[in-house]
Amino acid sequence: MGGFRQRAADWRVSAPARQRSDQAPGDYAEEVLESRLADPEWTAVRAIRHERVVEFFAARAAVVPLRFGAIYFKSSGVKLMLEEREEELKAIIGRLRGREEWGVTIFRDRAMLLKAVTSLSERLRALEARAAAAFAGEAYLLRKEIESSLADEARIESKRVAGLIEHGLAAASDAEKRLRVLKPEPSARGDIVAKMAFLVSRSRFSEFRAAAEQLAVEHGAAGFQIELTGPWPAYNFASEQQ
Repeated sequence: MGGFRQRAADWRVSAPARQRSDQAPGDYAEEVLESRLADPEWTAVRAIRHERVVEFFAARAAVVPLRFGAIYFKSSGVKLMLEEREEELKAIIGRLRGREEWGVTIFRDRAMLLKAVTSLSERLRALEARAAAAFAGEAYLLRKEIESSLADEARIESKRVAGLIEHGLAAASDAEKRLRVLKPEPSARGDIVAKMAFLVSRSRFSEFRAAAEQLAVEHGAAGFQIELTGPWPAYNFASEQQ
């Protein structure tokens, strides 16, 4: 399947999950919460519990997930929020029903891309042709120009391929969102050049996965790989603005 990998979410829960649970008020009191959140161990344990509960229900019904840290000190506060947002939440649930969020990460092998980009870039192909036909002195200068242009051309090609992959997967999904990557991030699999989220109908997942596999094959020779993760609670599509 080329540079394609699917990684599933972990659905295990250690205890029966509930949509709401009562917590000791002292643990989340406003005057102590800030210091609690500064404790990585305290925060990690509760964030994992929160995600397990959200994932448990998202696997069984359309869910509008609240991010970790949304706190209501009284059940009356939850009731009021639901009443005030009733129409908005109904619309979101209707949009999410029968659909799941899938994450896509695009990696690149920089060495492979730099090797391939000369043939992929029209500008570099033209410079290569000129260098091949030139006398020694001019050919040397042209090859130095090619070397200095490789990084820019690799960046342009990475952006182009990410756009092609996004467009190809969007055709097999109901909505898509490009996630923030400020600059290529190094990882064990290469540089991360793009992250995306897609809202996919369960009935179309085979089509979506096949599209990801095909795109991985098409762009694998240039050093690009696609990782598909999920299904996840639809955090990226659980707002009225979608």
